[in-house]
Amino acid sequence: MENYLNENFRAVQAKHSSDEALQKWRQLCSVVKNPKRRFRFTANLSKRFEAAAMRRTNQEKLRVAVLVSKAAFQFIQGVQPSDYTVPEEVKAAGFEICGDELGYIVEGHDLKKLKVHGGVNGIAGKLTTSIDSGLNTDAESLNRRIGVYGLNKFTESQTRSFLVFVWEALQDMTLMILGVCAFVSLIVGIVMEGWPKGAHDGLGIVASILLVVFVTAISDYRQSLQFKDLDKEKKKISIQVTRNGFRQKMSIYDLLPGDIVHLSIGDQVPADGLFVSGFSVLIDESSLTGESEPVMVTAENPFLLSGTKVQDGSCKMMVTTVGMRTQWGKLMATLSEGGDDETPLQVKLNGVATIIGKIGLFFAVVTFAVLVQGLVNRKLREGSHWTWSGDEALEMLEFFAIAVTIVVVAVPEGLPLAVTLSLAFAMKKMMNEKALVRHLAACETMGSATSICSDKTGTLTTNHMTVVKSCICMNVKDVSKENNDLLSDLPDFVVKLLLQSIFTNTGGEVVVNKDGKREILGTPTDTALLEFALSLGGDFQAERQASKLIKVEPFNSTKKRMGVVLEIPEGGLRAHTKGASEIVLANCDKAINANGEIVPLDEASIEHLNATINQFASEALRTLCLAYIELEDGFSPETPIPISGYTCIGVVGIKDPVRPGVKESVAVCRAAGITVRMVTGDNINTAKAIARECGILTDDGIAIEGPVFREKSQEEWLELIPKIQVAKESADVIILDDNFTTIATVAKWGRSVYINIQKFVQFQLTVNVVALIVNFSSACLTGKHFYSYLKQSYQLPSKVFNEISSREMEEINVFKGILDNYVFVGVLACTVVFQIIIIEFLGTFANTSPLTLSQWFVSLFIGFLGMPVAAGLKMIPV
Repeated sequence: MENYLNENFRAVQAKHSSDEALQKWRQLCSVVKNPKRRFRFTANLSKRFEAAAMRRTNQEKLRVAVLVSKAAFQFIQGVQPSDYTVPEEVKAAGFEICGDELGYIVEGHDLKKLKVHGGVNGIAGKLTTSIDSGLNTDAESLNRRIGVYGLNKFTESQTRSFLVFVWEALQDMTLMILGVCAFVSLIVGIVMEGWPKGAHDGLGIVASILLVVFVTAISDYRQSLQFKDLDKEKKKISIQVTRNGFRQKMSIYDLLPGDIVHLSIGDQVPADGLFVSGFSVLIDESSLTGESEPVMVTAENPFLLSGTKVQDGSCKMMVTTVGMRTQWGKLMATLSEGGDDETPLQVKLNGVATIIGKIGLFFAVVTFAVLVQGLVNRKLREGSHWTWSGDEALEMLEFFAIAVTIVVVAVPEGLPLAVTLSLAFAMKKMMNEKALVRHLAACETMGSATSICSDKTGTLTTNHMTVVKSCICMNVKDVSKENNDLLSDLPDFVVKLLLQSIFTNTGGEVVVNKDGKREILGTPTDTALLEFALSLGGDFQAERQASKLIKVEPFNSTKKRMGVVLEIPEGGLRAHTKGASEIVLANCDKAINANGEIVPLDEASIEHLNATINQFASEALRTLCLAYIELEDGFSPETPIPISGYTCIGVVGIKDPVRPGVKESVAVCRAAGITVRMVTGDNINTAKAIARECGILTDDGIAIEGPVFREKSQEEWLELIPKIQVAKESADVIILDDNFTTIATVAKWGRSVYINIQKFVQFQLTVNVVALIVNFSSACLTGKHFYSYLKQSYQLPSKVFNEISSREMEEINVFKGILDNYVFVGVLACTVVFQIIIIEFLGTFANTSPLTLSQWFVSLFIGFLGMPVAAGLKMIPV
């Protein structure tokens, strides 16, 4: 079986499986009892192909639009007024442009039409918004805007009612066959024995079918509600927006045309829109068009499409088109019907179910043949083979029902669904633990994870940063909230230069919130520096207004620095840079000394600054170096900012404390056989200090920088990788509280998924195998009269004791803590009670006979024998 599964099902990966692999296993598992139920949680490949075709169409449309817009750009100056007419309902709502026109402009990259409408500012006016203060959000105007332009929501598949699940459960092929048997049994029974006696067998089968159908439908319906709740959680995505003059966080689904959205590296563009302002904006449009080459967005090419991602830079955009008016909305509607890829474990268990199904079908055919042969032989002996009575017809029907029953009990149709249910349960639990799992396969992957690569900032640390040390004018100082000592030691021009560097060369902002209080927005690093500058008496708004921003090169993990070019009040151009201390310092050839003089960097100064950086890093501080350079007047915004010739202003040390509980969680992971690695862009000494504090860096472990690692040979990689405790991560799980302890919890729930599935497989397969053997042997070898006794007397205790044995996969004592699990005890009690009722009181309908006390005792003893056997098997090392 293992070879068969590996050969036919191994090609399916945790994600990004090929269409061929997904198609192959479907063909191998094509003959199943209930395809609608078995394949409910697998990808709809036809919808996937539709989505791929839509992407190709988008790619072609955008390619043509770009070519047309480039051609039109040459003639824009001579554009005549458009014949566009504003619809009356749009005018009545107080706007001067409709949603279709906006969609046509942005989606079609139509620069000509944009110019006709007055450019970005003209569109803003027609949408009655401000590119500075955003929308005015009084209730009446919002409702009018929603009425004209709609909401930023996509069409979702309707929630299926309970009756739909009942109908799907009825699609089971074996239940249909049993339904036909019940109908025939009712007709023949009533004709032969009259009502109601002749209807007992038929009604018994009907009752069994209804019981199976409703139990299946209830389980599936509850499962669908669980997935709906999870989908709601996945969609809680927030973004920075300016409304009513205030910058605030809000859900992307509340965006409306006219909203001013702030985008930075890594953000997904939440709606179609127009570029307002920004620097070095590169957009990845591959999710929409399949085109891998990023697109530069500028004032000359201001079009931003929903669903694309900001690969570099930052900008403000004005929303123009939302929801299903966007191409992304239409694509999402198709993709949502395509579903998630099935997980490798789901696929393998589908294979197991198919193999067992074939075995069950073989035994069913053999059973039917043996029983029919027995009847025919008897009639041949009696010489009555040419005449058949109604009783004998019913007997043939019973033989057929027995064969179908063998298929029903032998095929573990619920096996693949059990994986989905267990994964969904784990996803729900992880959500409660602040971990959002975006794909079912991620739960499965975490269950087999042997290595966790964690980011440092905010995950291992608190992400609340403060500047605690500085080295300015070559003097090392501890930083306090007041900073009076620091100010008194610094020349005025150095303070001014420092404040200019921090306030202008930043991705953060100092704003006044709705409550009239000062609020700092931005990354934790930017926030720490802005707090430091404000404590020195700086005025953010005044400093920003005093200088004109000419060029910005945003921070990214490759350059590890950020730079700006300013036109300063005194005249001339000045560039400021900040970033990883060792990188920025290497770009400096001058520094400001203790007397406030600009002097060349000699060996002693460089050694002093490097020693300071290493000292800060050894205290687990993140270090940043600030520097500036005066530029020639001929500098062009298209020219890259210089990377050498800077004057070092100083170095700051930023504290980001380790989160409580991280060290304990790392120890738990180690005990579970999971290696924890840390990834960070910090100075390697800072990384080592924090890794030791977290318990990640051990005596025999190593820390290595990316460039050094990449230069190693493959043989050296194989030797290094098991010891590396700095690395790279890629995951489909979002840690909502950004806490490493939550990552450890995710690994725990991932393991529990595997353990639960192992328990279910052990229980399900042993029950199926026993049911197959008992049904086959009792029907074929002992005759149908002894059939019902053997079946009812053995299967009940077997199921009950097997449930108990399957509680623990490795522990010998399976009774430990059994009373603490109320659900398990309840299910066990219900199983026993209902089986006793069926055997003792419902014999007419269920075709059972009451057992004597001695028979009950023998049955229990036979069932109990499975427990010591199971305990013995657990002692065999594997």
